[in-house]
Order: sequence, then C-alpha cells, then structure tokens
Amino acid sequence: MRRLALLIIPGVILAVAPITRPDIPVRILEYVKSGPPAEASLIAVGDIMLSRTVAKKMHQYGPDYPFASTTAFIQSGDIAFGNLETPITPGDDVQPMEMTFRADPEAAQALKDAGFDVLSLANNHTPNFGEEGLRDTLSYLDEAGLSHAGAGMNSKQAHEPAFLTVQGITFAFLAYNDHDVVPVSYEAGEGRAGTAFMRIEDMTAAVQAAKAAADIVIVSMHSGIEYEPIPDESQVAFAHAAIDAGAEMVIGHHPHAVQTMEVYKGKYIFYSLGNFVFDQMFSRETREGLVLKVNFAKEGLSGIEYHPVLIEDYAQPRFLEGEAAQAVIERLGVDRGL
Repeated sequence: MRRLALLIIPGVILAVAPITRPDIPVRILEYVKSGPPAEASLIAVGDIMLSRTVAKKMHQYGPDYPFASTTAFIQSGDIAFGNLETPITPGDDVQPMEMTFRADPEAAQALKDAGFDVLSLANNHTPNFGEEGLRDTLSYLDEAGLSHAGAGMNSKQAHEPAFLTVQGITFAFLAYNDHDVVPVSYEAGEGRAGTAFMRIEDMTAAVQAAKAAADIVIVSMHSGIEYEPIPDESQVAFAHAAIDAGAEMVIGHHPHAVQTMEVYKGKYIFYSLGNFVFDQMFSRETREGLVLKVNFAKEGLSGIEYHPVLIEDYAQPRFLEGEAAQAVIERLGVDRGL
C-alpha cells in the first residue's frame, strides 16, 4: 500500500512531508488548488519504445513484460496517456543499435491491457515504416480500443484531438512533433500520411477549437535536445503558446531524460517525463522517468502525484522509493512556481 504524509491547509498551497521509512515507498502529492475533490485522474508517462531489446524481452517473457511492475498503478487512473515511440506493423526483428523502430501487432493489446487509454503518435519514430506502417499502427490501436493523437493518414487526421469523457469530464488530447527532430517528409499533409508538426498558429487554433468541446485540453509535444535536463527555447515558446491558447497542461517527450518543469500562468508544463519503457541502459538519466497522476475537476487541475521509475532489464520500469525517488523529483526544479 502506498502512503503519504500530508499537511493540507485549507485555501493555501500544500506542505508535504514524505514518509522515509525504508519499507514505505515515497510518493509526493501536491494540492495546488483549494475547492472540491478531484473528479477524474489522468496518469501520464514518458517515452514508450517497444522495439529492439524491449521486443526481444517481450518475445522471451510475454508481451506484458514491460508493464508487469506498473500495470496496477496505470490501471488506477481514469485515463492513462503516454508517447508511443514505435510503429506497430509486422516485419523482421529490429537489432539493438538500429534507429528504425517496429513493434509486433500484439503490442497494441499489451498497451491496452497495461491500462493505457490514449497515446501520442507525434514523434520521430511513428513514421519509420512509411505510410503502410502508419496505417498498420492506427489500425492495430483502433482494434485494441486505444485512442491516439498527433498522426494520421492526412493532415486533418493528424491534427484532430482525441476526446475521452470520464467521470463526467471531457478531455481533449492534442499532440505535436518538432520539425527540427524529424525529416520534413514526416509531416502529414493533404493526402500524405505523417505527424502533426509544431506550428504555433495551427496549434493555437486547434486548442481553442478543442476547448469549445472539452473541459480539459492536454497538449503533448515531442521536442527538445536529447539527454539535456533543461528545455530549450522552442519547447518553452510552444508550451507557453499552448497555455495561452487554453490548454490546461503541457506534457513533453523526446529528450529521454527528466527535465525541469514550470508553472506558467497557474498551469503546469512538464517539458520531458523521460523514458518509461526504453532499452537505453547506458546511463542513470535514461533509465529514470517520471509518472504523473493528475487529478482534475471540471474547472481544472486540483492535485498532482509524482511517481519516479527506474528501468530494469532493458525493458521494465519499476517505481523508485526513498532518496532515489526524491532525487528524480528534485530534477523538476526546487522552485516549482507554487
């Protein structure tokens, strides 16, 4: 059982004292807004890569192997979201050092069984196998009952939000890919399959339209410099524009390391959650990631839990505890703007 030590002052921002006994996992909970209890929870994770050595582990131990230690928690949320960094399409095995990723068709159901509901496809690997690979990916995800955003068979599809309604709250998910980290051909166009590129004017219009139909708009961006702990100017500019347009939260991926976060105009921006499932075992930073559990009322965000993970055996994230967990959380920045 996970426990927290909390000091909650009505009408005032939180104070938190994590329990540090070694037999109890450390979890940090922030109450950032007074008012009624949250009505729906969103769990968000970082990059999910189900190819190369991860695929080998899935063949060896079963398709659920990457999620064995986290499924119960992922399933505890009303909605679970992540960045799927792998097209799902039949084909040959991808070798450990290759940069063109592919996951077996059974991966879609494994993601669903793990508790995921909606995935970003706006990244530098979804189009690795061209139009056919993207079509397969969309088909397998649809068949498994998984919503997705950020890619499609044309520009209109790629820019459409994924809508999910839980506990009476409607969420809209929009996802975008930085044109600086992918080939130009990866952008969806009229009659061309691909991903939604990060263009502030287009994103602003999409957020405003989604906000008219949803209570909560979440924007995902695939951007930044790999392995860097600090966001770059393009990440900051795009995230700020998303909040200005009406997004409730921005969630970033791609750097493969947890980056600092920001509270901008009262809204949370997580520039990078790091890796969730990946075979990058070459550094502590690439093995670590951050899982968020965010509570929402219709009026907006009401609380956040931070759950650091560490990837073991090239494929399987496990929750960190004690000082190791605290060290990851501190990377978000001492001053979170509260």
